[in-house]
Amino acid sequence: MTRDLEPEIQALGRRLLKADAEREPIVLSPRWWQERLLQFATGDPAFRVKLLRFVDVLPALRSASAVADHIRQYFREDAPALVEAGAILSSPPPFRPVVSRIVRESVYAMAHRFIPGETPEGAVDRLQDLRGHNIAYTVDLLGEATLSEAEADTYARRYADLITTLTERAPGPAAGFWQGVPPVNISIKLSALYAQFEPAAPHVVSAKVRERLLPLLRLAKERGAFVNVDMEQFVYKDLVHGIFRDALTEPDLRAFADVGIVVQAYLKDAEDTIRSLEAFARERGTPISVRLVKGAYWEEEGIIADQNDWAVPVYEDKAATDASFERCTDLLLAASPHLRAAFGTHNPRSIAQAVVKARAMGLESNIEFQMLFGMADGLRDTVVEEGFRTRVYVPVGAIIPGMAYLVRRLLENTSNQSWFVREDRDATPEELLAPPEPVDGGWAPYPGAPMPFTNLPPATFHHAGTRIAMNDALASVRLGFGTTQPLLIGDTTVADREMNEVRYPADPSVLLGRVAKGTVDDAEAAVQHAVNAFPAWRDLGATARGDILRRAASLLEERRFELAALMVYESAKPWREADGDVTEAVDYLRYYAQEAERLAQPVPMHSPRGETNAMWREPRGVAAIIAPWNFPLAIICGMTAGALSTGNCAVLKPAEQSPLIAARLVEVLRDAGVPTSAVQYIPGPGSVVGRTLVEHPQVETIAFTGSKEVGLGIIESASKLRPGQRNVKRVIAEMGGKNAVIIDDDADLDQAVAGVVGSAFGYAGQKCSACSRLIVVGSAYDDVVARLAAAVESLVVGPPHQPATFVPPVISADAKARIERYIAGGKQTARLLVQGARPAGEGYYVAPTVFVDVAPDDALARDEIFGPVLSVFHVETMSEALKLALDSEFALTGGLYSRNPRNIDLVQREFGVGNLYINRRITGAVVGRHPFGGLGLSGVGEKAGGPDYLLQFLRPRAVSENTARRGFAPEQGGGI
Repeated sequence: MTRDLEPEIQALGRRLLKADAEREPIVLSPRWWQERLLQFATGDPAFRVKLLRFVDVLPALRSASAVADHIRQYFREDAPALVEAGAILSSPPPFRPVVSRIVRESVYAMAHRFIPGETPEGAVDRLQDLRGHNIAYTVDLLGEATLSEAEADTYARRYADLITTLTERAPGPAAGFWQGVPPVNISIKLSALYAQFEPAAPHVVSAKVRERLLPLLRLAKERGAFVNVDMEQFVYKDLVHGIFRDALTEPDLRAFADVGIVVQAYLKDAEDTIRSLEAFARERGTPISVRLVKGAYWEEEGIIADQNDWAVPVYEDKAATDASFERCTDLLLAASPHLRAAFGTHNPRSIAQAVVKARAMGLESNIEFQMLFGMADGLRDTVVEEGFRTRVYVPVGAIIPGMAYLVRRLLENTSNQSWFVREDRDATPEELLAPPEPVDGGWAPYPGAPMPFTNLPPATFHHAGTRIAMNDALASVRLGFGTTQPLLIGDTTVADREMNEVRYPADPSVLLGRVAKGTVDDAEAAVQHAVNAFPAWRDLGATARGDILRRAASLLEERRFELAALMVYESAKPWREADGDVTEAVDYLRYYAQEAERLAQPVPMHSPRGETNAMWREPRGVAAIIAPWNFPLAIICGMTAGALSTGNCAVLKPAEQSPLIAARLVEVLRDAGVPTSAVQYIPGPGSVVGRTLVEHPQVETIAFTGSKEVGLGIIESASKLRPGQRNVKRVIAEMGGKNAVIIDDDADLDQAVAGVVGSAFGYAGQKCSACSRLIVVGSAYDDVVARLAAAVESLVVGPPHQPATFVPPVISADAKARIERYIAGGKQTARLLVQGARPAGEGYYVAPTVFVDVAPDDALARDEIFGPVLSVFHVETMSEALKLALDSEFALTGGLYSRNPRNIDLVQREFGVGNLYINRRITGAVVGRHPFGGLGLSGVGEKAGGPDYLLQFLRPRAVSENTARRGFAPEQGGGI
C-alpha cells in the first residue's frame, strides 16, 4: 500500500466510536447494575480483586450459609456502600437465604450475559437471534480442566454433539456475504482432548489428541461445519500448532479448507507465527483461516514468566500489543488467499485499520470480524452495516465450570489497560484512535522481598531446541554406560576396591557403571586430607570462595542437560524432575555464596565509650555430607555448598543408588577451583563409610538427609564423645515426612485435584515432601474422589527417558517390594479406590494407588511409605481436618486448597509444619523463595535455601576490647 490510509482509518474509527458509545443500558436494568459493578471494579483495584475472587468461588458454595459467609468475608469492609450493605445484611441468619439467592441470581445473570446457554440446545434460540441480525457465530464449549482420559472422552462426545446439534437446529446466516461460508462454526481447545497435555512430549501428545480430534474434523467435513483451534497459554503454543499441522496433513484432510487457528497478537513472536502458517498453507495447497486476537491470558503469562524466571513472552505494554495487531493485519492481508483473516477485537482503532487496509487491497469479501458474545453490541452492528461479515464468539456450558471464562471476561473489562477502561476515563477520540505508540519499559517488578541472586529458570521443554538438547544429552550419556568410577581422595583416584553396580531402574539389565566402594581406611584418609586442607580454604575468604562456587554454578548450568540425563538413568527421574534437580543445585551454589559473604562480615555489638565489641563467625572444620538418592544432585550439592561457602572442607558420601551424579558434582567443584582435599568423594556402604565419618573425632559437622531411622541413629552416635574429639558435633538432619493436603469444600477442584496428583505421584511419590494423605472437607468429597480416581487412572507410567512419563519406576527392587507390601496390607484394612497401570517388563514399577476409608491409625496413614500411594480421608469441618493432619510424628510439609479467607488464616496459624503451601503443590520448593525443612521428627536444623542455613556450619565468637588507658579512650573503634 503506497497511499496514506490514516485519514480513512480516523474517519471510520469515529463512526465506530459513536456506535460503541450508544451501548449504555437502560437505568436500573440488570445490565445497568452490572455496568455499575464493573465501574466500581475499574476504579478500585482492591475491590476488583475481591469481586473476581468471589465470582470465582461462588459456584462451589453449596449452601446459603456458605454464600452468606463468603460475602461477609470478602465484602464487609473496603467495598462500595451498596455491596458493603449486602455484606452486613448477610450476618443475621434469617437474611442469609435471601441475600444468598439475590447474589447468586445476580452473578448468574451476569454470567448469562456472556454465556447464552448451558447446552447447545439451550443456546439455540439466542444463536437463531444472531442469524436474524445477519450475524454468525463460533461456539466454544466451556468446562472443567481435563484431568483424566474419561473427561477427555466426554469433551470429544460433547464436541461431536455440538456439531450435530448446530447443523441440524441452528445454522448461521447463508445469504449475501455469507454465501459459501460454512453455516456452523465451532472452536476447540486441544488440551480438552487429552489429560496429559505435556509440551515436552509433542509426538506422543499429538498422536493421543488426534485420536479424538480427527473424527471431529471428519464429522465437520461431512456436515459442512468449520472448526477453529483455539490458543491457550504460551507454553502450549508450539504443541497446539504441531497437532494442528499433523491433523491437516492426513490424506483425507489435506483439502479440507474449513479450518482455522488463532494467533495471539500480544505474543512477541506473533508475526513469525503468521509467516509460518502461510508457508504451511502454501505447502499443503489448501487455505486456512487465522483468527487474530489480542490474547486472553496477558496477566497470567506475566505471572508464569515471573515465577519461572523466564522471559515474558507477551508485550508488556498495551500499545505494543495494539501495534503488533496492526503489523499482523498487514501480514495476514498480504498472505491472502493462502490465509483468510478473521479479526477478533472490540477496539475501534484496530477494527478501522483492518477495514481500510482490506478495502484498499480489494479483500473485503475475504475477511471477517469477531467479537465476544454479550459485549460491544453497538460496535458489532456498525461493522455489519459497513458490509463486513461479523461473527460472535459464543461460549456454551454449565455456569459452574464456565466461571473461569467469566472471570477472564471480567478481567478484560476491568483491566487497567482495557479498551473499556480507557474509554470510561474520558479519553478524547483523538487519543483513542491515535496510532499505537509503545512506551519503554514493562511491568514494574513485583514488590516482594529482594533476592540476592536470580534463580536458574526451569528448562523450556515447550521449545523444540530444548527438547533436542535433552535428547542429545540422553544419547551422549548412553555412550558412557559401563564405565568405572573411582574414589576421589585428595589428589588420588582409588579404583582397586570392591565395586557397586549401578543399574537403570526402568530396565535393570542396563548397567550404567561400576563404582568403587570406600573402606574405613579410605574414610580415615579423606578426613585427614580435609583436616590438613582446612586452614588454607578457611583463610581464602568468603569472596574468593564465593567466586569459585559461582564458577561451579556456571559449569553446572553449561552441562545441565548432560547432568539431567544422567539422573534420568541413574535415579529414574523424569525430564522435568531431573532438570529441576540441576536448577536447584545451581541455585544453592549461588545463593550460599552470596549468603556466606554476608555472614562473613563482623557483627558490631553495643560498644560504650572505651570498649569495642563485635561478633564474628568462623567455619567449624570438616563436614561429612551424607546424601540421599531421591535428589541426587540438588541435596548433596546444597549441603556441600553450605559447608564450602563458609570455609569448611567437605567429605561426600553419596547414596549407594546414586553415586555417579555425585562424582560429576565433585569434578565440577574441583574444575571450578575447590582444592582437591577440600572436597572429596567416598561412596560406599553407610554401615562402613557413613559410620566412620559420623564417629570420626575430627569431623565437626554432619549434614544428613534420609530416613528417620538412620537420622536418629546419626544423632545418637554423634552425641557420644570419642577419644581425640575436641568439640560437640553439629548434626543437620532432614528425615522425612507423612504430609497431608486439605481440600476445603469451597476449593477450586481443577486446581486442587491437579495439585494433589502432582504432589502425590510426581517422581512416583519418592519425595520427603510428597503428599501421602489427602483430607477432604464436607460436600467436596464426592467430586474430589471421582475426579481423583479418573485422574490417577490416566497417569502415564513408564521409563523416565520418555518425556511423556509422569510416574517412573521406584528406585530399587527392595523399594518396590516394600511399597507393594503396604499396598497389599491396605487392601485388607481399607478400600482401594483406584490403582493405575504399570508397564510390563523387569522395571521397578509400582502402579499409582489410592485408598479411601482409611483408619487414622492404619499403617497407610502413619508410615512414610515413600512411594506412589495416597490415603484419602473425609471430615466435616476444618477443625477436624487440622486435627487429623497434625496427627503424625512428622511435620515437614502440608497443603491447603481453599478460597475461604477465614480458613486460610486458621490453617496458617494452626497447621504446624515446616513448609505450608496454600493453593499450590506441596512439592517443588525453590531456593531463596521456600526455605525448606521440617519440624517434629521430620528433622533438626535450619531451613535449606534460607537465610539461616549457613549458621549451622559456623561457630560464633565474640571479641571485646577495652580501649581505655588511664581514663583516656580513643574515638570509637580506634583501639591499638
